[in-house]
Amino acid sequence: MKLNGALITGFALLVTLGTGTAAFADPAPSPTASPVPAPTSTATAETATTFAAPNFQLPFPCGQSWTGNSSGSSAHQSYEIDFNRGSTADADLGDTVVAAASGTVAISAHQGSTNGFGNLVKIDHGDGYATYYAHLNSRAVSAGQTVSQGQTIGTVGNTSKPGNNITPHLHFEVRKGSSYPANIQKAVFDGVTFGYPVQTVTSRNTCGGGTNPHTAESVCGSGYKVIDSQALGADGTVYLLYNSSTGKNCVATIKLRSIGTASAVSAYLEVAGAARQTDSGNFAYYAGPVTASAAGKCVKWGGSAGSTTYNSPSEHCG
Repeated sequence: MKLNGALITGFALLVTLGTGTAAFADPAPSPTASPVPAPTSTATAETATTFAAPNFQLPFPCGQSWTGNSSGSSAHQSYEIDFNRGSTADADLGDTVVAAASGTVAISAHQGSTNGFGNLVKIDHGDGYATYYAHLNSRAVSAGQTVSQGQTIGTVGNTSKPGNNITPHLHFEVRKGSSYPANIQKAVFDGVTFGYPVQTVTSRNTCGGGTNPHTAESVCGSGYKVIDSQALGADGTVYLLYNSSTGKNCVATIKLRSIGTASAVSAYLEVAGAARQTDSGNFAYYAGPVTASAAGKCVKWGGSAGSTTYNSPSEHCG
C-alpha cells in the first residue's frame, strides 16, 4: 500500500526505519536488459504515444475506483503507476487484477530474485504493445494463454525481491518496443490519458459487458444443442441443451456482465425422480456444465447471474 501525497514519504520512511532496508525501485523485468536514459524531452515522450494503441482500460473490475501514483518509491520511472484504493497498508491485499486489454500472456512467473517484480504477469497486445502487472499476490494465467479484456489475471500483493519489504499495491506499466526504459508509455484508460503524477480513476473495464468467449454449446460439449433458454436480466442467460445420441440434458449459465471477473453465477438440472445437481460459485465466465441422463423424463432447470434467478417448471418431458 502506498499512500498519496506527503503521506507517501512518511510511510516509506517508517518502513525503512523499521526494517533497515532502503526504499526499493522496481528494475526492468529482464535480467539482461540494459537501462537507457528515459525520454529527456516532451517531444520524444509525446512521439512515443502516437502509435495506434489498444483501448486500454483500468486493470481492475468495473466500477472500482483506484488511486494511481507515478512518483512513489516503487514507481521509479516516468509513466509507471502504482495503484491502491484502501486506507490501510494491507487493505488491497488479494483484490482482483484484470487484463487492461486482450492479448497473449508473455510472462507469468515469480521474478523476485531476478528483478524485484515478484509475481509478474506481462501481456502482449500486438503491434509492440505490452502491459506489466507486478508484485501480484497470486497469478491466475499461464504463459502462452490468450486472455480477454477484463479477464482476471491475478490479485494485488506485495511479492518482491527477497529481503525487500513493500506493502500491497499493483505496479502497472504500458510499454511499446524493447528499449527500456524509453519504451514506457503514458497510460491511457478508456481513451483518457492518466493524470500524472497522481489521479483517482474509476474503472470502465468490461462495464458494457464485453464478449464472452464461451457459448452454451462449447461449455456442454460436442453433440449438445440448445432446446430452451432464459435471460437473467442483463447479467447472463441460462440454457438447457440436449444430446440426442446420449439422451442427456445439459444446463449452462453464460455471463454477460463482469466477464473475466469472478462473480456469483449458478446452473442446475433436476431430472424427475432424481436429486438436483447444481454448479454454483464465483466464476469468471459461466456456471456448468451440469449434465444428467433424462431421456423420456421431465426436467426442472435454471440458474442465476447477478441478482436474477430463473427456476423452470417441470417440462421437456420426452
